[in-house]
Amino acid sequence: MGRLFGTDGVRGVVGQGITCELAMELGKAAAQVLQDGGNHTPLVILGRDTRLSGEMLGAAFSAGVCAAGANVLDLGVISTPAVAYLVQKYKADAGVMISASHNPWEFNGIKLFNKNGFKLPDALEERIEEMVLDGKSKTIHSSNGKNGSISHSTTALQDYINHLKHSAPCRLNGMKIAVDCANGSAAVSAKVLLEGIGAEAVFFGCEPNGTNINLNCGSTHMETLKEYVKNHEDIVAGIAFDGDADRCLFVDENGEEVDGDFIMAICGLNLLQQGRLTGNTIVGTVMTNLGFQQFCNRNGIRFASTKVGDRYVLEKMEQEGFVLGGEQSGHIIFRQFATTGDGQLTAVQLLCLMQQKGKPLSELSKIMKKMPQVMENVKVSPEGKLRFYNNQTIAREIENAKMQLGNNGRILVRLSGTEPLIRVMAEGENHQQITQLVKKIADLITSQLGAV
Repeated sequence: MGRLFGTDGVRGVVGQGITCELAMELGKAAAQVLQDGGNHTPLVILGRDTRLSGEMLGAAFSAGVCAAGANVLDLGVISTPAVAYLVQKYKADAGVMISASHNPWEFNGIKLFNKNGFKLPDALEERIEEMVLDGKSKTIHSSNGKNGSISHSTTALQDYINHLKHSAPCRLNGMKIAVDCANGSAAVSAKVLLEGIGAEAVFFGCEPNGTNINLNCGSTHMETLKEYVKNHEDIVAGIAFDGDADRCLFVDENGEEVDGDFIMAICGLNLLQQGRLTGNTIVGTVMTNLGFQQFCNRNGIRFASTKVGDRYVLEKMEQEGFVLGGEQSGHIIFRQFATTGDGQLTAVQLLCLMQQKGKPLSELSKIMKKMPQVMENVKVSPEGKLRFYNNQTIAREIENAKMQLGNNGRILVRLSGTEPLIRVMAEGENHQQITQLVKKIADLITSQLGAV
């Protein structure tokens, strides 16, 4: 799987891994797969984040869709989960999001959703990929000579905001918060949403210029937000979104980070106490902190683990009907309201829980103790990533590290599905020990596979 598609769509540096030509061919192939012998004209909705290349790639993808005889409804700048929601509301055949999520501005990507708002299954992605790589997409044209058309939505953003407002179980009157929109998709919606349900908010990262998305802001750079919350006693919490607002992380009133594992623990325990945690289960990934698993054990909650990627979390949730899942990075899926991770939805749910409980976030977070965790990202070439699994020297060092940790920790080394990285992560009771183990393996990967 995956000469083009990774764990979160097609992604790369614009002009290199992602080009207008590729976007157009993907548009043609996607439209062809959607029609699949049908006699109706498919409708594809398209959104984008604030990257400089977004309009260009969106136009190229739309051109490909139209050349294949399908129609496009352009939603403009909007979040990834908004596309997943609106594809159902607008009864479209598919949705596409032009975004590279938390990556720097020079990256971009193409994510596809089916008519039910789910990311495309591997089999369909492989069909599209095969058509593009084998050159078949270049020959695709409308069978009846009639091209599709492009229209622009004037209601999409408000329709999505209204959906999130309706998910709120209470109002946030009197709650003062700080919000970092990462100069991305949330910049066009978070203020209307949060102030619309009563919050008093100070906003950062709301001046996108095409090249400042995720730049020293958002969920990957929370230093400014932490410092602001820490130094303003009236602020009860801080919220940080990423570029396409499908994830969010929190900062408590003391300026301490509250990551996705804590958010799942707080919201999951609340659902359990209300009798609404289906199967008494929360779905996480292999990256979920051991402290979260210990929290689950103490509270009679089953922890179900998947591969990294909210698509795999969702697959597990759908298979067994679970209602809550997510990732440490802040992709939280509230299945009652969404088919994908949604940062703004997560913010509404946790803020309302704080309001209803009448407790500060630092106190709510005490239900879980995070196990010390160290991670290092090692840059490698695509060829280096391919050689990783066959390198016995690295494999032996990983096994040696696992033996040293025994039952007091764990080590995980995996390929990134979205970036040219190998991620080395260790958890354990001894911070110095796991730091040394991670560095040793990371250095070995660099020497064996070659750094970029």
